Amino acid sequence: MQTRLIVFQGISTMSKFFSEAASVEAVNVRMGERADPRLKHVMSSLVKHLHAFIKDVHLTQNEWELAIDFLTRTGQICSEERQEFILLSDTLGVSMLVDAINNRRPQTATENTVLGPFHVKGAPEREMGTRISFDGKGESCLFDGRVMDLDGNAIAGARIDVWSDNAEGFYDVQQPDIQPKWNNRGVFTTGSDGRYSFIGIKPVSYPIPHDGPVGKMLEALERHPYRPAHMHFIVTAPDFQRLVTHTFVGDDAYMTSDAVFGVKETLVAPYTRLQNAVTTWHSTFDFVLTPSSRGRELEIY
Repeated sequence: MQTRLIVFQGISTMSKFFSEAASVEAVNVRMGERADPRLKHVMSSLVKHLHAFIKDVHLTQNEWELAIDFLTRTGQICSEERQEFILLSDTLGVSMLVDAINNRRPQTATENTVLGPFHVKGAPEREMGTRISFDGKGESCLFDGRVMDLDGNAIAGARIDVWSDNAEGFYDVQQPDIQPKWNNRGVFTTGSDGRYSFIGIKPVSYPIPHDGPVGKMLEALERHPYRPAHMHFIVTAPDFQRLVTHTFVGDDAYMTSDAVFGVKETLVAPYTRLQNAVTTWHSTFDFVLTPSSRGRELEIY
């Protein structure tokens, strides 16, 4: 194979001429020796797999131009309130894969899932057992359970940040002029028994934003944009790993076809209809946290 020696500012590097057969080598050999090692590793792998994909599907010029246009439009629709690239990552399963790789835990620990775009920092601290739904809509639901360590011991002082959509499938930040501020949101702190409880509503399924490029992609692939009904939780406690997760309504029609692949079987929670009670539904779910100490993590894995 023909090669040429390029001398730039006294530094010699060997660069191969580009060819279809040696496309990966031609690109990756240009990386400098002093480039960050992790960056070189990530980018060289990206080039390798991207070129392999293009060769595998025999990408046409028109398809390449369509892809460039799709990415351009994806960037153009992004704003402070909307991140279409994250939505693209979500719908391709990339967000969930990154989350899974970075949150490997013991089998008995509660599993992570995607954060989602509607979490808001600074939600009000509330007393245990209080109501977080203020718009008067939906079927009321008592949520309760325990926060425990891997050995089943109660964790005191655990903060539980919760949020959900309303009965019409919208989060409060999507309807600031319609829903009360902090509707279906709250933060609770466990006592010595590790228990939590609050009254919200039974969540409903809803579509992710699908009026942009990602929505057009889903439509072309004959995929729907819906997420199954779920309640969001972030559970934190000193000396334990941060848990970002949902609990899902098991009989939801979209349970096995979540548009962002967020459902895990262990996160399906029971919802029991109550008779002659203050609330219509009851859902109990226990959260098991993993120690954050490096020694314990090495022991587990």
